[in-house]
Amino acid sequence: QVQLVESGGGLVQAGGSLRLSCAASGRTFDRYGMGWFRQAPGKEREFVAAIRWSSGTTYYADSVKGRFTISRDNAKNMVYLQMNSLKLEDTAVYYCAAGLRDLGLRISSSYDYWGQGTQVTVSS
Repeated sequence: QVQLVESGGGLVQAGGSLRLSCAASGRTFDRYGMGWFRQAPGKEREFVAAIRWSSGTTYYADSVKGRFTISRDNAKNMVYLQMNSLKLEDTAVYYCAAGLRDLGLRISSSYDYWGQGTQVTVSS
């Protein structure tokens, strides 16, 4: 079965950077869309970034454009989220997701599989 495991979260000061990793296993992901979502306490899960595995086409939430970069390593079945210029409002649990149904990669229901999440905490 498909497994997604996030890593790289932690505590960072505002203005700093973190690189999140998602290790994808269980199958070939060439036909998949891969996404990063986040959820802060008391808030809905929100879209952060997505990438089409085969083409590398990327999509970003307006709130992270110019600061975050999503990428993938096909040989290693890894997806990354480089987060720069972090803000307090970026604090959340970040989830990696994979899916075949394309309802729009900004939509969580497009994804079949989800990781357990990794905590990102941005301090002042």
